[in-house]
Amino acid sequence: MAPSFIFPPNLQALENESHDGRLCAQNPIDISSLRSSELEEFVRGVSFDLSDKELFCVEEQDVFDRVYSLIKGFSTLTPSCKLNLVESLRSNLSVLLPNVDSLSRVSQDHADDVPILDRVASHRNAFKIYTFFLLNIILIEESNIGVNKSKATLSSRKKQPIHSWNWEPQRGRILNLIANSLEINLPLLFGSSDPDENYLSFIVKNVFSMFENAILLKDSETKDALCRIIGTCATKYHYMAQSCASILHLMHKHDFKKYADGSLASSLIREIGRTNPKDYVKDTVGAENIGRFLVELADRLPKLISTNIGLLVPHFGGESYKIRNALVGVLGKLVMKAFKNVEGEVSSKSIQLRTKQAMLEILLERCRDVSAYTRSRVLQVWGELCEEHSVSIGMWNEVAAVAAGRLEDKSAIVRKSALNLLIMMLQHNPFGPQLRIASFEATLEQYKKKLNELQPNLASESVLDGLPSDGDTCNGDGEVDSGNEEEVGQVAKGQQDSLTDSCLPHTAEGIVENDSPVPDVGNLEQTRALVASLEAGLRFSKCVSATMPTLVQLMASSSATDVENTILLLMRCKQFQVDGSEACLRKMLPLVFSQDKSTYEAVENAFVTIYIRKNSNIGDLAALEFIVGALVSKGDISTSMISALWDFFCFNVSGTTAEQSRGALSVLCMAAKLSHGILVSHLQDIIDIGFGRWAKVEPLLARTACVALQRLSEADKKKLLSSNGTRIFGILESLITSFWLPENIWYAAADKAIGAIYVIHPTPETLASDLVQKSLSSVFDCGGGDELQNDIENGGSSVLSTVQVTKLSRYLFIVSHVAMNQLTYIESCVRRIQKQKAKKDKIDAESQYVPNGMAPADAVKENGINAELGLAASEDAILDSLSERAEKEIISGGSAEKNLIGHCAPFLSKLCRNFSLMQKYPELQASGMLALCRFMIIDANFCEANLQLLFTVVENAPSETVRSNCTIVLGDLAVRFPNLLEPWTENMYARLQDSSVSVRKNAVLVLSHLILNDMMKVKGYINEMAMRLEDEDERISNLAKLFFHELSKKGSNPIYNLLPDILGKLCNRNLKRESFCNIMQFLIGSIKKDKQMEALVEKLCNRFSGVTDVRQWEYVSYCLSQLAFTEKGMKKLMESFKTYEHALSEDSVMDHFKNIISKSKKFAKPELKSCIEEFEEKLNKFHVERKEQEVTARNAQVHQQKVGSLESLMVDGSTAEECQEADVVEDGEVIDPSLKGMTQSLNDVSKSRTSKVEEYSDVSSEVIESEQGESEIQSAKVHLRGSSKSRGKKTNMKDQKRDTSTSMSTRRNLRSFQR
Repeated sequence: MAPSFIFPPNLQALENESHDGRLCAQNPIDISSLRSSELEEFVRGVSFDLSDKELFCVEEQDVFDRVYSLIKGFSTLTPSCKLNLVESLRSNLSVLLPNVDSLSRVSQDHADDVPILDRVASHRNAFKIYTFFLLNIILIEESNIGVNKSKATLSSRKKQPIHSWNWEPQRGRILNLIANSLEINLPLLFGSSDPDENYLSFIVKNVFSMFENAILLKDSETKDALCRIIGTCATKYHYMAQSCASILHLMHKHDFKKYADGSLASSLIREIGRTNPKDYVKDTVGAENIGRFLVELADRLPKLISTNIGLLVPHFGGESYKIRNALVGVLGKLVMKAFKNVEGEVSSKSIQLRTKQAMLEILLERCRDVSAYTRSRVLQVWGELCEEHSVSIGMWNEVAAVAAGRLEDKSAIVRKSALNLLIMMLQHNPFGPQLRIASFEATLEQYKKKLNELQPNLASESVLDGLPSDGDTCNGDGEVDSGNEEEVGQVAKGQQDSLTDSCLPHTAEGIVENDSPVPDVGNLEQTRALVASLEAGLRFSKCVSATMPTLVQLMASSSATDVENTILLLMRCKQFQVDGSEACLRKMLPLVFSQDKSTYEAVENAFVTIYIRKNSNIGDLAALEFIVGALVSKGDISTSMISALWDFFCFNVSGTTAEQSRGALSVLCMAAKLSHGILVSHLQDIIDIGFGRWAKVEPLLARTACVALQRLSEADKKKLLSSNGTRIFGILESLITSFWLPENIWYAAADKAIGAIYVIHPTPETLASDLVQKSLSSVFDCGGGDELQNDIENGGSSVLSTVQVTKLSRYLFIVSHVAMNQLTYIESCVRRIQKQKAKKDKIDAESQYVPNGMAPADAVKENGINAELGLAASEDAILDSLSERAEKEIISGGSAEKNLIGHCAPFLSKLCRNFSLMQKYPELQASGMLALCRFMIIDANFCEANLQLLFTVVENAPSETVRSNCTIVLGDLAVRFPNLLEPWTENMYARLQDSSVSVRKNAVLVLSHLILNDMMKVKGYINEMAMRLEDEDERISNLAKLFFHELSKKGSNPIYNLLPDILGKLCNRNLKRESFCNIMQFLIGSIKKDKQMEALVEKLCNRFSGVTDVRQWEYVSYCLSQLAFTEKGMKKLMESFKTYEHALSEDSVMDHFKNIISKSKKFAKPELKSCIEEFEEKLNKFHVERKEQEVTARNAQVHQQKVGSLESLMVDGSTAEECQEADVVEDGEVIDPSLKGMTQSLNDVSKSRTSKVEEYSDVSSEVIESEQGESEIQSAKVHLRGSSKSRGKKTNMKDQKRDTSTSMSTRRNLRSFQR
């Protein structure tokens, strides 16, 4: 019998001599001395012996020594030798494992036979030897891989051998074999319930060391085998205590999710629960791996986690948000799996329901977590719970309210999760496929009546508060009321389906009207439960509807995810008919012009839900036109859709209204912008319907028909002129000059009609001149024309009548609009000529081989001469000169005589200067100023002459429509004549302070357009735009925010340079503190670069210098507190201490500096943190010293005032004594009565001043008099101030009076003696 094999600590320890008879290497062979052929022969011999002899031949000394020698020199073997040796050892061990099971059956029958015991010992030895050698092969090969990798980087260009050693598959097979070996009947081999301690410790130690190798764990087969080994050792062989700490250590470094059974998982949970939460703050990777492990564990073993959840809940108070995120996920898994179907006895069921409720309350509480990542994760978990129908009706509205509140979260990821949660709640809501408030209220009212009929003796009240939070009802002792539970369950059974089923059968559709019968849902309890569900549904509908204003704000967010998810939520709201969702979707349309592709695609996808109504504004129509054009270009609008639109326009569909006909033509016009052939097939229909009797029913139909005429292609225009030219121009002229259209629609229709004339007429100026003359004659030739003009020029208004005001307004509109279209027509003619010239030059350049018989060289030479002479440039100059001359002739004229429109210009200027007339007729002022502005846009001289008038009107006109129109025109003038408008920049910014919302909004839009397109420089008046950030009108505030957001993207962010100037000017404005803080917070938030932030620290600190206003100190310090401080920024703040030390005495300033310090400590490194703490101590010390100095100075000032009052009192007292002395006379002397009166008055003054001194003194005292019996008589605690000083002074005054009386008696005696 061979000696037993005991696991040594390492391979080399086998060569040590042993005195206890254990198996060791007695005659090892140095294989490094063998030649390659000899080595291969040696390996083949060992492999033959292992395969030919019995499995436990490895315990023979000779075989053992040879195998040991090969393992020791394994790294020097050739790949083929390695493969032979590994396969021999692995195959023998794999055959040995089933023999152990057969051996166990034989040993049970012959338990006392000596040969059987020897056979067991041999199997045990062979099992341990094979395991030991195979594990050492893995350790040796893995160590060689690390060495070879470092060498490979130095010699990476060398070719790898073709038959290289493929180690990774062998490693996985060996480890899986060892894992399988642990699952056989090892107690039979080792003779006890637990295997040999040396055997287990050797395996576990080396397996854990392999887990430290991150590269090795990338192989999934290897990783699974290692996990199996650890799990088996820990659970089957009670190696729990030794494994838990190591496994926990590994989970901090690697993603370790495998485990064997619940005992190991419970031990790990206890270890995690005992871990200090602070340990996870720095070890972020460990926290992430532990969190992933816990979530996976909760997913696989929810019952086990639910019993140990109390160990993990304290980690919610830790600082690591990753652990909190994981615990939130764990709670979600438990609610979904462990507590989804509550079963068992009544008592256990009640406990489970309470536990579930507690978990849901924790999830609600975590929605207010300090970390945005945790808040986002909680909302995601709630979405998963809603999807799994794990949220009860009682808690549904609480979750909805939390989600609605999180829509205003400062973090974009939280807002995204909140939007997704609301989408999920709508999709899986238990209240039905429509959520109209009116429908719910009507149905609820009827079922309440039904409930009152069923319980006439009970007061009608809301039963929503009685609805159990988890779908069950409990009595006062916490036990489930089974009877009520069944009834509620029957009613709520159909509530799990989101869109197809509803808990309110036939109520959403059949019970909307009050007079309809109420379906009978059952007994009293079922009716009560249904009313509770209806009340919950009504609350949910109101909650979602209340989020609409917030969703409108989110659509203006700078975050693309906000916009996309908001649109998705609004689409879902519209699907469920939530009140206000369609109006919000309409506000989405302008986003189609967004530069962000995802935003544009989201709007385009949502377009199918938009219904075009009559009240669409200009922005909506422009957005719709853009979307329709995009859909046409993609081919998404088919010919069948176009045919259907024509059927609506032509009234081929029964029940079509004139408004629907106009809407169809509008969409067709939008599509015709990119596909001109759409309109040609129905030209006659456009003329007959658009300008026929239907135009009188729907006046805007005529305007839409004019738009359609402008969208015709060149070929279609020629076809129209040849067939219906005379008729169509007659219709357009009649539309412009007649009065059959309403006044408010005529201007819009005339606008498009004049535009159509200039688009389709071959010589539009001839027809336009006829229109102007007819309109002029209708005003001045209807009687009193000369008197009217003279009256206007003289400043009167007696001749004007209402009819003439309307005609004059229309004339001014026609003449000014014709002038504008004439300017556009001239520009289009110039472009057409330039395009034809460029095309001709291109053709000449391509076909110029031998022109006029000249050689090609001569042609090139001629072109070169023309270029040198500048003939081509002179042609462009001539064209520009003609264009400029034509533009001038529109108003000014090229000769002494003025043309048709030019005659109107001086009259118009005088008309607009007649302010009394303008105030009397506001509609005339609107038309007159609009015409004046158009003339100013056309002609520079006319513009310069009337600029003062324009700004006078824009500032003082009583009509906000006039001021608003003039504000818009200022933008056009600034683009066309920037040099003329540059001196008036301040006046343009002044429009931002107008009292009218419309004027301020247009001013913001105009200035934004000019500044963002580099047509106006940002000057020192930008603070006016900054003040609009806090405008009372939300639309204006949003436009201002959009302006500064876009401005921050230009160049190196101009806001950085403008911020100090804006700060200085806002400090001097009478702004509310809250408004100032909001403005500066927004502006500072748009600065993202660290360098700019650091420079701002220095600039803001310098603003403290030379400023004595406490309010400015507070504002500047607030701006400092809003900066994102870096390490350099903090150092600059510390270095600039001298600039702001005088302001630290103010508490508000100090609070802002404390805020800066608290934020800086979060990102500071240890070195900087110590500096910040020293800086904080310095600030606090200086603040206290400054406060003490102020108190001392204040006390000194008060004391000085008191001393001054006492000195004046003394002077008054001495003056009074002198006067008294003068009154003392000898016997027989005559006393002057006037002196006596003066003395009395001085005494009164002295007494009054003495009383004042007593009032102003600041020490209370008690007057005490001592008598002979040494008894003290204390007065009734009358608090008099300054007793000690005033008492002393009174005593001195009495002594002075005694001395004075004594001296007076002495003088009297002397006088009598002299006599």
